[in-house]
Amino acid sequence: MEYFLAVVDFGGVTRAAAQLRVAQPSLSQAVRKLEKDLGTELFHRVGRGLVLSPAGEALVGPARAILRDVESAENAVRDVGAMRGGRIDIASLSDLSSDPLSVWVAKFRQQYPNVRFHIEERDETADVVSLVRSGACELGILSLPLPTDELVGEELIDQQLVLVCPPGTESRWPDPVPIKELSRVPFVMGERGTATRDFIDRSLRMHGVEPDVAVEVRQRGAVLPIVLAGGGVSIVALRTGLDALPRGGVVRELMPRLTRRMGVVRRPGRTSAASTAFLACARDSFGEFAESVVGHMTLGRSLVEAARLTRDAGDRQMREHNARADLDS
Repeated sequence: MEYFLAVVDFGGVTRAAAQLRVAQPSLSQAVRKLEKDLGTELFHRVGRGLVLSPAGEALVGPARAILRDVESAENAVRDVGAMRGGRIDIASLSDLSSDPLSVWVAKFRQQYPNVRFHIEERDETADVVSLVRSGACELGILSLPLPTDELVGEELIDQQLVLVCPPGTESRWPDPVPIKELSRVPFVMGERGTATRDFIDRSLRMHGVEPDVAVEVRQRGAVLPIVLAGGGVSIVALRTGLDALPRGGVVRELMPRLTRRMGVVRRPGRTSAASTAFLACARDSFGEFAESVVGHMTLGRSLVEAARLTRDAGDRQMREHNARADLDS
């Protein structure tokens, strides 16, 4: 199974053999034996290349699940805390991969640099669920409500959303901004039908605001540049909004607060040691961030300012950690 997935992941027998440090004939022979045992071709030979057959495509997800089970068995008989290797396959809603998933992954790899990640981004909840249900990915990061059919769900965090406005509009926007004042305000939004766009549309309408979408863009990375260039306002995750501050963007809390709950789904049964440790790290990371934000707010700072100070402190710690790592190496 490991050889089969290596051929899939690295695009051919030659590169797979080099990555696994095995002889190419041995790898080819192992794949042919697997095909013989299964009674079907896993790859079509096209010229000198290999293309997955329908049977091979069907095997990818179960094969990854099998290797994760093997890893879990190995970790059960050795010191799990060492975390000397492993791979975590995660499916995530696209906007959640940048915040908070990217933060969690970076923090986890500071502690366990030998663990590898593969992240699949999807715009639709159903697509994330499908990747987890098939076994192609072990964890799925979603917004609530979590699908529970055939999967185990767990709530993780509350994601705070904020309003981002063009530079120079400070006097236009109170802090916080009442949601009802967003009527007839031009919005820059992601594509209709995605989980985030649907959540924002529903939330605005619940407060009597029909969103006026002036710019609709598929690539979520284009939202902030358009806003900062004066194309309209947008509602984004708090940490994403902080990225607009250095470029003069005006970031405001909304009133009432606009919060999206998110969580993780997985298949029933044992979770790999690496994924178990990753989820624990994610909970701790969010807990530390939230505690620091609350601490700053008790001193009279706004939500946005408290979050900025917290993130700046985290960035300093990361730089110091990386500097120490460079010295140690």
